[in-house]
Amino acid sequence: MPAPRKYPDELRERALRLVEEAMKEDPSLSLNAAVKRIGPRVGIVADTLRGWAKQRRIDTGNEPGTTTADAARIKELERENRELKRANEILLAASSFFARELDPRLPW
Repeated sequence: MPAPRKYPDELRERALRLVEEAMKEDPSLSLNAAVKRIGPRVGIVADTLRGWAKQRRIDTGNEPGTTTADAARIKELERENRELKRANEILLAASSFFARELDPRLPW
């Protein structure tokens, strides 16, 4: 079970919207400067807000990187891969066990 979120989704969306608006109003404002300006006003740590803003830029295609949806898909595929490898190991062990049990010299 994931850890509970420290910040509500509504606050997160509002903070991201304020950062985007600040950068649109002042094009010379960097992401870092916008985050430092908005973060304390809404009560969010600047580093947290910066990470959210970077991820949103990646998710919207404005910046290269792994999108949230892709990361979730990769995580699911890795879990499935681990599960299949484990099942394969079990099947190999079982087939080896039964191959030893069935001696071809026995009259079946």
